[in-house]
Amino acid sequence: MQAILFDLDNTLYSPERQVFALIDRRINHYMSRVVGIPEGEVDALRRRYWADYGATLQGLIRHYGIDPEDYLDYVHDVDLAGRLLPDPDARRTLSRLPGRKFVFTNGSQGHALRVLNALGLAPCFEDIFDIRIAAYQPKPLPDPYRKVLERLRLSGDDCIMVEDSLENLKTAKSLGMKTVLVGGPPSDKPWVDLHVSAVADLPHDIPSLAALFSAAPLPTAVGHER
Repeated sequence: MQAILFDLDNTLYSPERQVFALIDRRINHYMSRVVGIPEGEVDALRRRYWADYGATLQGLIRHYGIDPEDYLDYVHDVDLAGRLLPDPDARRTLSRLPGRKFVFTNGSQGHALRVLNALGLAPCFEDIFDIRIAAYQPKPLPDPYRKVLERLRLSGDDCIMVEDSLENLKTAKSLGMKTVLVGGPPSDKPWVDLHVSAVADLPHDIPSLAALFSAAPLPTAVGHER
């Protein structure tokens, strides 16, 4: 194994911080106030766009011709103060993990940098791959994963994906990656190799970190209570 890809929101910090709830409201505001979609139609449209394209952004590009950069700036303009604080436990864990480490997110690079700086984790990562990596196509579509692998000049077998989303991990597994589910209950899905309650728990839940970088199968659905 040569690289570990980390999702950002609700993976590097707990969903209890409710950061994505702020972004969610900004998406609704953008659709109604900027695009001009009646408020009563926003929720149904978002569900349809998620089902059809994997993200609201793709639906708005295809059906309303919006500027994706304007959208990304607007929806990620959220105040992180008080919601995200430095996480020394996660930083120690990430610093000890071997291999190259990257953020792979459906958000924007600017948002990712703000989150990483708020958590004190920016020095732990070599680079950020955001929604722009595959023409604004989101995970779990396979193209963004392939573009990341192409950029890194690696195969899926060379990588581990760390995520809170089962669907995103399913695509990662289909491309040969080892997979780590973060948060929530353990999963018996065959595409989940390992479960941890938080990123900070990674070294404690793996008997030997070398297991992550070997050809041996990882344990399935292992959880650790901090």
